[in-house]
Amino acid sequence: MSAAVFSWPVRVYYEDTDAGGVVYHANYLKFMERARSEWIRDLGFCLEQVSADLGVVFVVRSSNLEYLRPARLSEMLRVEVSPAAVGRASLTLDQVVRAEGGQACVTATIGLVCVDAITFRPAALPQQIRDAFNQYGEDVR
Repeated sequence: MSAAVFSWPVRVYYEDTDAGGVVYHANYLKFMERARSEWIRDLGFCLEQVSADLGVVFVVRSSNLEYLRPARLSEMLRVEVSPAAVGRASLTLDQVVRAEGGQACVTATIGLVCVDAITFRPAALPQQIRDAFNQYGEDVR
């Protein structure tokens, strides 16, 4: 799936770094989560309303990260999100955390599953969410 890219700014704060002054590896996952949440909001959905109105939530099923260069205290980063594949109840996203100059710090493939908000069993992606994904790439119906 070829897709447009959503980008979200993140500044590195002291709390994000380790004793060496670089972003602690697990914090990149937090940055990516924030960008995914803002991407969904940019598509016109609030995650709380998706759960309440549509009865589904998204859970991370898998994550594969490659660390390429360290990010440091006070650095401004851009966290990118783009859909790579959409299934009946799943979504694979490509994410990149970039430094100010555009160099990739971390690349990731994140697998999400749409599940029923009560039973946590897989559930089909709601059509209105599928329709919104279309602005980021090929038709995903």
